[in-house]
Amino acid sequence: MDRYNPLTGRDLTSHVSPEPHHRTRFPLMALGIFSLLVGLGTGFVRLGWELPFLQPALLSAHGPLMVSGFLGTLIGLERAIALKHRWVYAAPLLTGLGALALIIGLPGLPGPLLMTLGSLGLVVASVKIVCHQPTLFTVITGLGTLVWLIGNILWLTGWPIYHIVFWWIGFLVLTIAGERLELSRLLLLSRRIQGAFLLAGSLFLIGLILTNITYDIGVRLAGIGMVALMLWLLLYDIARRTVHHSGLTRFTAICLLSGYVWLGVSGLLALLFGGVVAGLHYDAILHSTFLGFVFAMIFGHAPIIFPAIIRLPVPFRLAFYVHLALLHFSLLLRVIGDLSGWLPGRQWGGLLNVIALLLFLVNTGHAVLKSTSKTSHHK
Repeated sequence: MDRYNPLTGRDLTSHVSPEPHHRTRFPLMALGIFSLLVGLGTGFVRLGWELPFLQPALLSAHGPLMVSGFLGTLIGLERAIALKHRWVYAAPLLTGLGALALIIGLPGLPGPLLMTLGSLGLVVASVKIVCHQPTLFTVITGLGTLVWLIGNILWLTGWPIYHIVFWWIGFLVLTIAGERLELSRLLLLSRRIQGAFLLAGSLFLIGLILTNITYDIGVRLAGIGMVALMLWLLLYDIARRTVHHSGLTRFTAICLLSGYVWLGVSGLLALLFGGVVAGLHYDAILHSTFLGFVFAMIFGHAPIIFPAIIRLPVPFRLAFYVHLALLHFSLLLRVIGDLSGWLPGRQWGGLLNVIALLLFLVNTGHAVLKSTSKTSHHK
């Protein structure tokens, strides 16, 4: 079974053992989940639906809540568990508190500043990992955290969100791709193939840098890099083999392979439309990555990641395929609506996106409860 977390580049088999700071996990996890729920609510309203209890000022916080508030806190928490050092927990604590500051409406810099400090903490943790294990994959995942920090600094200093969001995409793409490179060593890939990975990643990273110099060209080059990474992952990732297994291993592989396709779709759209700063095409580019690619990774590895964090088993259930299928169907509907100008398709696709993510939480929670009740019964 694939026992690695593609979001953090850490071996999860070592996380099951007792660890002295486990009491800090639950409030930090709760902050991340709360950020996710509020972020989903803001996305829901931005699509044109109504949530009367949601403050309009929160709508601009949708991206930070989803990327730094939820994903940043989750990744920081998992990395703290892996390193087993108390100070590393400061990173997810800061991003979680930053999200809370945005949610309660604290004016000014507290939210962005806390999130930026949290990403700085994760960069320091990544440097420690690279020093302990100086390999290509740890360098790539470390670059991912550095890219996140740069994006947050740009956000803190007032750059427009359309510049910042591609740095946030880079954080997740480089972190995940770097971890998949680590797993590919089991296939004994040649230097030529590893060089192809470096070329794809370099194109993507250069594109990110260029977005702050010549935005349109930078976005298009980053798009080429995303397509190249998709092709590399589809050709050489170990998921091509594990998809022929059964149970959780097969489910995880299907999540990964389907997510890679969405990464390529996002890259193709970025190459085609270039430096769009808002609107339907912009929506299609971003959500192909954040929903189709990133959440497919999360769906596939939640039964591995969550037990390491909450110390409770998440046994695989066939019902997990339901939220995966709904995610892809709803995102396809949304992207078709974006590209064709069919606004009802975009709006209903977005609604179903939210339902898919909520269903993921429900199915995961139900699996935990069923497993816990069975354990209690046998005792």
